[in-house]
Amino acid sequence: MFKDITLGQYYPTDSILHKLDPRVKFIGTIAFIIALFLIKGPVGYGFATVVLVTLIRLSKVPFKFMVRGMKAIAVILVITMLFNIFLTPGEKLFSFWILTVTREGVETAVKMAVRLIYLVIGSSLMTLTTTPNQLTDGMEALFAPLKKVHVPVHEISMMMSIALRFIPILMEETDKIMKAQIARGADFESGNFISRIKSMVPLLVPLFVSAFRRANDLAMAMEARCYHGGEGRTQMKPLIYAGRDRIAYGLILLFFAVCVAFAFLGL
Repeated sequence: MFKDITLGQYYPTDSILHKLDPRVKFIGTIAFIIALFLIKGPVGYGFATVVLVTLIRLSKVPFKFMVRGMKAIAVILVITMLFNIFLTPGEKLFSFWILTVTREGVETAVKMAVRLIYLVIGSSLMTLTTTPNQLTDGMEALFAPLKKVHVPVHEISMMMSIALRFIPILMEETDKIMKAQIARGADFESGNFISRIKSMVPLLVPLFVSAFRRANDLAMAMEARCYHGGEGRTQMKPLIYAGRDRIAYGLILLFFAVCVAFAFLGL
């Protein structure tokens, strides 16, 4: 179950997306997410689908590996669709008991589901093709102007990098604890919803203890190496834009302009 979470993981391979500057990928992801909430019609969603499939092909990340991450949000996806289907007023299609299904509700549910799926896949595409160190350097470089208003950009970027690094570590730790509990007779699958929640308590307690222990060890290691924030620090591999990065910026701008045009025309 926890191995199905792909957000925060890095998939090493040789692709054009892996070689792009992390700042380009970060801005591209933000532009893609904004565009998802701008487009309204089937033409816009079709265009976004073509772009997303093209990026997945260019990343050389197996499609099954990327789609596997959708299992983690399946419950949220279903609940979101049901709420939109039954609670959106509009033209009545049919009803049963006290629930009414409307045409507007079905359309909204489909759009929200597509947006949520594309949002997760698009975000995962960025983390799968960017190492945590690159992502940290890119964020710090993009938000560097905020330092003038005393925003701790380096510290925020460092915290996000550590959080992304801890995702696969905690998933592996959770898998080990689950297997150990199952070997001792624990049952995480059978029973009703309340019983399953109760069965997770023996799993969460050692997981939190392990997470706090790892955080304490990391803090002690950083203090032992005299880490005091980003002031006066330099990068071993400074970020420098290449020709492909400028081309990518142009394509991002073109994509966003087309999506804005589709949204304006209602396509």
